[in-house]
Amino acid sequence: MRPLGSPYLLLTLAMLCWAGNWVVGRAIHEQVPPLALNFWRWAASLLLILPVAWRPLRDQWRLMLRHWKWILPMAAIASAIFQSMVYLGLQHTTALNGALLIALVPIVVAAFAAMLLGDRFTPLQGLGIGVSLAGAVVVIVRGDLSVLRALAFNPGDLWILAAVPIWALYTVLLKRWPAGLDRMSFLAAMAIVGTLLQAPLYAWEWAGGRHLVLSPASLAAIAYTAVFASFLAFVFYNAALQRTTPTVAGPFHHLHPAFTALLGIVFLGERIGWHHAVGVACIVLGLYLTSAAKPSAAKPAS
Repeated sequence: MRPLGSPYLLLTLAMLCWAGNWVVGRAIHEQVPPLALNFWRWAASLLLILPVAWRPLRDQWRLMLRHWKWILPMAAIASAIFQSMVYLGLQHTTALNGALLIALVPIVVAAFAAMLLGDRFTPLQGLGIGVSLAGAVVVIVRGDLSVLRALAFNPGDLWILAAVPIWALYTVLLKRWPAGLDRMSFLAAMAIVGTLLQAPLYAWEWAGGRHLVLSPASLAAIAYTAVFASFLAFVFYNAALQRTTPTVAGPFHHLHPAFTALLGIVFLGERIGWHHAVGVACIVLGLYLTSAAKPSAAKPAS
């Protein structure tokens, strides 16, 4: 499959799609519980992906069987494990705590890239990650840094903290992409695995009394997450990681809270503040510094 474009543009688009997913999830949470949303987004996305992926799946099933030890856990992490851990954590903690913990992803990505791929972590990249992290924190706490002193941690934070290295591992191991594997073949596997793994979690949520309410709004939410959060975001993200290093890609996760805040202003009527401008400026500067540092080449895929 042809390259889609600049990896930096692809990463930005992926974060925009996932930020929209958070806004949709927040707006529709009374009608669509989180695990139900995650199940239906992958089930619906499978209907979109299979017609596109049918030919590469038919041609590459032997290749996929040879690499099932990479494909299966990677598909499980991306489609079910990470998001379910975050959802479970958010049942017992605040969105503020969750966002702050997720903002640690670039740091863990850089550490894993050094350990598993031999990527050298340059001082300029460290500065870039630090600056973008500061910008993300400013956006998340809405410019009131005194909020950090009042943070109270609880068991739900452990789920999210455990999810951070899981996603970082996925990001780093994308550099081990099997030679010749088509992106659509992997995305189809991801959707199948995600639907199957989410089914018992969805059943558990349903048994606990949290039911999906069918309405035009809930169906629109599922459609958005299927098309943008499950299909396009992963096409963009997976393609970008094939063309840049995890250490460079990691700080782009700090765009997530910035885009979430901006989309909240547009669609949820939230107020814009000085902290948005300062935070976004720091994030963009951090991304520039990280991308400007010339990284060492990652080890070739096995």
